[in-house]
This record gives sequence, C-alpha cells and structure tokens, in this order.
Amino acid sequence: MAERADDGWVDLRSDTVTTPTPEMRRAMADAEVGDDVYGEDPTVNRLEALAAGLLGKDAALFVPSGTMANQLALRLITRVGTEVACPERAHVYRYEGAAAARNAGVQLRPLADPSGVLTAQQIEDAVADQAHHLPPLSAISIENTHMPDSGRPWRAEDVDAVAATARRHGLRVHCDGARIWNAAVAVGASPADLATGCDTVMFCLSKGLSAPVGSLLCGSLDVMTAARDERARMGGAMRQVGVLAAAGIVALEQMVDRLAEDHGRARRLAEALADQFPGSIDPSAVQTNIVCAPVQDLPDKIVTRLEEQGVRCGTIDARTVRFVTHKDVDDPGIDRAIAALRALDR
Repeated sequence: MAERADDGWVDLRSDTVTTPTPEMRRAMADAEVGDDVYGEDPTVNRLEALAAGLLGKDAALFVPSGTMANQLALRLITRVGTEVACPERAHVYRYEGAAAARNAGVQLRPLADPSGVLTAQQIEDAVADQAHHLPPLSAISIENTHMPDSGRPWRAEDVDAVAATARRHGLRVHCDGARIWNAAVAVGASPADLATGCDTVMFCLSKGLSAPVGSLLCGSLDVMTAARDERARMGGAMRQVGVLAAAGIVALEQMVDRLAEDHGRARRLAEALADQFPGSIDPSAVQTNIVCAPVQDLPDKIVTRLEEQGVRCGTIDARTVRFVTHKDVDDPGIDRAIAALRALDR
C-alpha cells in the first residue's frame, strides 16, 4: 500500500510529507467529477457524507486546508469583539498568522496547557474572569491530538468535561482535530466519540492519512451551509475537485488502522532519545506519532547534524525539536534515525 520516495532521506519533519498511495492515484484518475460549487461533484458529495457520518455530525464541507477549516469554524461559531479560549500552544493561536482576528473579528485567549489538555476548571476560571473587565468569551477551541505535547490525545471524557462546562455558560466548542484519527486509534475510541460535545470539528486528510491535499469541517447542517458561503468568500470554492476527494475517500477507508504502526515507531524513537539523552523525554508520554523534546536537553545543532546523516527533523519553536512518524518512514527508516541519534554526542 505504501509508496515511498526513495531519495535517501528519512524524513521525520512532518506527516504532511506523505505521498499518496497507488490506490489513491488510481481513484483520482478514475474519479467521477462535477462542479462542486453547484453541489454536483458526486465524489465530493460522497466524501462529505462519509466524513459527517464518521464524525457523528449532520454535514461536512471539503476545504483545501486545515487552517481554512479552523478559520471557517471560528468565523461561524463566534461573535465579533469576543474572545476564544484555547491552549496556549494551539495551532489556531501559534501557527495561523493571527488569522482569527482578521477573519472572525475575535482574539484568542491562551490558557496554560502543561499537560496538553485543558480542564473544566480552566474554562470556569476563564468565564469568571469576564466579571473582572476581561473581554467576553464566545467559544472554546481545543486541539486533538495536541501536537506540541508530543501529539497527546484527548480522551472522550476530557472533551466531554470541557464541552459540558462550555455549554453551561453558553459557549460554543470547536475541535481542531487535524490528527483526530491518531487520537481515536491511540485511545480506542471512535472519532465521533471524541467530537460528541463539539459544535464543529475539522480533520486533515493530508497528514497521517496520506492524501495529497484537503481537510473536512463537520458540524450541523445550518453551520455547514453557512460555511460553504464563507469558504467562497475566502477563495476556497472549488470546481471538479472530485479528483482530490477521491484520494480522501481512500484515506478514510484504508489508512486509519495503520496509524498504530506510526505510533509504535514514534515510541521506539522516543525510547532511543531517552536512552541516548537521559531526561530529554518521557517515552510513556508518546502515545501517537509525534515526538517533541526540549532543545536544551539535546545535542547542539541536532537538526543540522542529523540532516548531515540523512535524517530530517524540525522545530516547532526555538525551544522544541520535533520528529513525526508516518507511512513513508518504515522500520528500517526508524532504525536509521536511531543509529543517527546514537552517533551524536553533546
């Protein structure tokens, strides 16, 4: 099933570097298409129905990117001039170019996320702050998996606790579920279980699921109808896009169960880091396909030095090195990465 780019690199920078499988390429070539702006692309319609059903929502919308999906959700479930509480290391806060302020007229209120998961008490405290001249809240945004905490998955009870508190205070909830399939596999739950309390949830097809492009935003029918209009305003309306949606269908039907392989390889990598550089990481905290470690606990210039050995990794900020496993890095690739780490000294 896997299609590897045999260029000599072990590329652990991100799961976005995955290449489409042969099955995806065949499905793309054979896809039945129509004009999606008119709602006439049967392959897109099938993908959206499939995604909505799997996430337990009424409807879904196919969009070019996860960032667009997040921005559409924030535009639709918030009120201009309010705040959205989110983890302080959340993608919507750190990596989307302050887009929420521009697109939705809201600002983000970062909440401490030392464990990668927000608590109901943090939501209560944020709500209480409104009585002390802080801006009003209109929504909560969570991230599952929580990438900066080595892809920590939220469990259903974690999501439900935050969502129940939000509902009690009249707040809407969005889930940035870019890697929600990794979370579902890791905790043994369905994506629908992890999104039950959320008004909107998005997930990416182009990360661990290995499709070439695209994300889905899921929610109620009225919100998704409005999202279609907002997608057009953002320049995201697409025409005969079934050629891309076809790969997404294959991704959902064939690529979910194998994510467990990525999780096992990430744990091997974390164990090697902990063994070679004691104190750099707790391997038991690595439950999905991401390994994050503090720069200060690793050898100087580790990214450059590993690249010289044919192993690519990256950073998510000035303090954190990240390794991400995916279908295009197999067991021999992880062996090479571990050998490269063991060849380093401080």
